[in-house]
Amino acid sequence: MSRPEFVALIAAIMSLNALAIDVMLPALPHMGDALGVSDDNHRQFVVSVYMIGFAVGQLLIGPLSDRYGRRVPLLIGIGVYVVAVLAAAFAPTFGALLGLRFVQGLGAASTRVVATAVVRDRFSGRAMAEVMSLVFMVFMVIPVVAPGLGEVLLQVSPWQSIFVFMGVLATAFGIWAFLRLPETLEPEHRRPLTARSIFGGFRLVVENRMALWYALAGTFTFGALFGFISTAQQIYVDLYGLGVWFPAAFAFVAGLMALSSFLNSQIVRRLGMRRLAHFAILAFTGLSGVLLLVSLGGLPPLWLFLGLLSAVMFMFGWAASNMNALSLQPLGAVAGTASSVFGFIQTLGGALLGGFVGQQFNGTVIPTVTGYFVLGVLAVACVLVAERGRLFNEVQEGAQA
Repeated sequence: MSRPEFVALIAAIMSLNALAIDVMLPALPHMGDALGVSDDNHRQFVVSVYMIGFAVGQLLIGPLSDRYGRRVPLLIGIGVYVVAVLAAAFAPTFGALLGLRFVQGLGAASTRVVATAVVRDRFSGRAMAEVMSLVFMVFMVIPVVAPGLGEVLLQVSPWQSIFVFMGVLATAFGIWAFLRLPETLEPEHRRPLTARSIFGGFRLVVENRMALWYALAGTFTFGALFGFISTAQQIYVDLYGLGVWFPAAFAFVAGLMALSSFLNSQIVRRLGMRRLAHFAILAFTGLSGVLLLVSLGGLPPLWLFLGLLSAVMFMFGWAASNMNALSLQPLGAVAGTASSVFGFIQTLGGALLGGFVGQQFNGTVIPTVTGYFVLGVLAVACVLVAERGRLFNEVQEGAQA
């Protein structure tokens, strides 16, 4: 497999997770009306329940991928994803829909764990950060186009068609992986599937200071992102009155995140993961503070809100790619387990934090932007712990902390 196809396939696999969230954002009011959801904030559960299933599933997939290889858990997970979304198209109640979304998240967990582990199997150090940035750049095409696709589907068909669309696309990507993705975990590197081996792998992960605290820093930044995603439809449509132009505003921010990842892939070998990650998380937090100050004076003009939010999310692209690579760097021997543990921590923590931020929505942007700033401060604190208080420290990035 050529490197461009490898990057495209890994990004496509990972994009099934983004698709499961972003394509249905325009449909949340329609789902709520059809299934009798009276509280607008409760529509956000369609996102948060999926994320909880996605988090729990990663704890299961990681050890399985270290025992049986990468391909089999991935293909089974995609199969579960497809069955769940097709069933969700016929969900009779909101509770049934949420249950199927949880199952969909369980299946989608394989896409995150296996994709990350495959990259770690083949690359390390700055090369891994470069590849992850390219993957993230292609992956970000989905958030750019997904809300628009969802809006188009809603214009010509009922909201259930969005689930059918997800099932068709997941099937196509699953066939692509079945035909073209090689097994990257050699038999001699596979770990036995025993309680001792599994908990031993978990212990290796959580006892590595640098790996754990960078993972926690990622948890707080993802919490800020999920808080915004949960309230994006209410902010853009209810507060700014964008209506059908909501996907365009969402795509603008996502497009800048994709650009951020591309630039990161071009400069990370020269500047290093630490310099970029540390600069990005400081800028993320500082710009979030500016956005909060502006918002305290009343609803900012759309151009100002979008401008500052885009700058914050541009920094998120740099921070996420490099902090993820730094957390996995010392743990190549247990890449599948490490990916699952970090995925569980970041996804569950991010979903709970983002869900809490989302439920504070009160007809203003203040809860959302406060979440960005406070969680950014906590992420900076985690990075300081990981680096023993020394930011921008020049060390050998291939060495274990």
